[in-house]
Amino acid sequence: MKKRIFTFIFLVIFCVFMAVPAFAESLPHVVDQANLLTASEEQDLRNRLDGISAEYGLDVVVVTVETLGSRDVDAFADNFYNQGGYGDDGILLLLSMEDRDWAITATGYGRRAFTDAGIEYIADQILPELEEDNFSAAFRIFADQCDDFLAQAKTGDPYDRHNLPKEPFNILFNLLIAVVIGFVIALIVTAIMKSGLKSVRYQSAASNYVKSGSMNVAVAREFFLYSRVVKTKKPQQSNSSSGTRSSGGRTFSGRSGKF
Repeated sequence: MKKRIFTFIFLVIFCVFMAVPAFAESLPHVVDQANLLTASEEQDLRNRLDGISAEYGLDVVVVTVETLGSRDVDAFADNFYNQGGYGDDGILLLLSMEDRDWAITATGYGRRAFTDAGIEYIADQILPELEEDNFSAAFRIFADQCDDFLAQAKTGDPYDRHNLPKEPFNILFNLLIAVVIGFVIALIVTAIMKSGLKSVRYQSAASNYVKSGSMNVAVAREFFLYSRVVKTKKPQQSNSSSGTRSSGGRTFSGRSGKF
């Protein structure tokens, strides 16, 4: 009898310990309340973020909502992470479609792996896609950047202002620039050579065609007719630093803005 009770208790404890990691892994790393993704896009992104989160022991989350209600975007992102049951270490990307707000917030080890300069860099990579409503592409870039940043952080030297990732070298783009520059230089050289073959050149002023002493101007006046002033509104910055915040007993840092 005692043996059966011991076996039963052992099985219960074993099931509990097995259920804990299973529950942790079931946390949704993609919450698409605004329905910006197709079913297949959402599944692919979920698989990608689940894999990154499991590999580095840090929750990488993407959330989309229709509205923030009465909260600002930073507080909403921090609160969503807290109430979502995510771990002490993580990073979250939030989009709100009502006013096209975005925020990236990090906590715990996420603040070390994703410095202020690093989050700004990641935002610069995804904003062009967000502005074109290419949400799936933006989220893929976010996932790839998080994977890269976490791998770099494992070396002990996280990406920061002194060592941000280098932009990939685009061979076709740079080749096109070289061809255009070469063509412009060739036009300039050809124009110079062509101008040396002309004995008569274009004169910009009529006085060059008047015989000296044949025309005397008694009175000369200058009249101011009108002026035109063009004013251009200074464009607003799309990014605004969020700084460091405390929420739910955790410390968050990140950036936010409009897209």
